[in-house]
Amino acid sequence: MSARGKTPRGIAALLALVAVAALAGCGNEDFKNDPRAPVPIELTGVIQPDRVTVSPRNVGAGPVLITISNQTDDSHSVTLSGGSVQQRVASVAPSNTTTIRRTLAPGTYEVTAGEAAAVTKEIEPARLTVGKERASSSSDLALP
Repeated sequence: MSARGKTPRGIAALLALVAVAALAGCGNEDFKNDPRAPVPIELTGVIQPDRVTVSPRNVGAGPVLITISNQTDDSHSVTLSGGSVQQRVASVAPSNTTTIRRTLAPGTYEVTAGEAAAVTKEIEPARLTVGKERASSSSDLALP
């Protein structure tokens, strides 16, 4: 050992360790800080004997949850369609609900209902208009 208490080999090892730690701490400079998706909008829908309604009817693009209540005496299948979206929900019993979860792009969509056994009469579909994308939820508190 030298008079200073450190050997040249020990100093070199210490410098190598510091260099490795410094390189490991460097992150990837290509990291994208993409904004979060908009907060999901909750829509309500009702299946009535003569029509389906969804409220609100005009929303911005992004994630939506449509909770639909069947207020008829028959079971109905529910379909959300428009653009490249075609989502069908299995039979919804009378006085029961179902939820459709989708991220919708701008465009026009229809929510239709038909009797699960056989369609005996036409139920007018609900029309949903989706406009430009809603603002990012990056500055909103993330809720469970």
